[in-house]
Amino acid sequence: MTTPVLYETHSHTPLCKHAIGEPAEYAAAARDRGLRGLTITCHNPMPGGFSSAVRMSEDQLPEYIDLVAQTKAQFDGELDVLLGLEADYFEGYESYVEEQLQSADFHYVLGSVHPQIGEFREKYWVEDPRELQRTYFRLIAQAAETKLFDSMAHPDLVKNETVAAWDPTSIMDDICRTLDRVAATGVAMELNTSGRKKPIREMNPFPAMLREMQSRGIPVTIGADAHTPERVADNFGPALDLLSECGFKNVSYFVRRQRVDVPIETARASLCAAESPTS
Repeated sequence: MTTPVLYETHSHTPLCKHAIGEPAEYAAAARDRGLRGLTITCHNPMPGGFSSAVRMSEDQLPEYIDLVAQTKAQFDGELDVLLGLEADYFEGYESYVEEQLQSADFHYVLGSVHPQIGEFREKYWVEDPRELQRTYFRLIAQAAETKLFDSMAHPDLVKNETVAAWDPTSIMDDICRTLDRVAATGVAMELNTSGRKKPIREMNPFPAMLREMQSRGIPVTIGADAHTPERVADNFGPALDLLSECGFKNVSYFVRRQRVDVPIETARASLCAAESPTS
């Protein structure tokens, strides 16, 4: 049997109020699908009720850390379970997030800009969808430049909030300016396989953006954004194929906030044939 090398780098817990299944169930799925590890990255707490319906509360952060630690102990010798966090980037909250990230030994931090939440809509929403898309990609660049995050999650997510006006060619100059800024930081970007289940049924980001990332040397992590155990490692095989088609040679994950690169061919060979029920 091929030695497991990949991690699921984007998964959630019921503490975020919109995920189903305990971390142990996600870990069992990761083990059974031939992964080396599972990085749990639930949505970070934010102050003052910020999008509180879709994230743990501030007083639940210790509970979250304990939950991950318990799962790690339970799967010792079978699977490497790591403490991560998906942390929102929102202008004005940088110091809060920085302090939060210093409060525990996180292995991996995903940075996210969520255009679907009420706070984003209140502050940034405009009637011109092209201008909204430009704002979103500007914020992705700003988030990377804070150096708070290891990888930027689902980095074209705005397309699913502006479906009727999504024309990648018309926004590509803005995307490329964002990618120039991200590349200068050394921060990675995520290929999020859950995009296949969104209104625009393709992974995030779309292939042309991936090719631009590759040409700039931006590292890529793969995550399924699993909110149920059966979605762990969902479509990892097709994701690796897509990365190869776009010119990537390696895929990355993080341990102790340090990037680990794995050759795509090695990663592909390590996956179990029955990768996931929904692939």
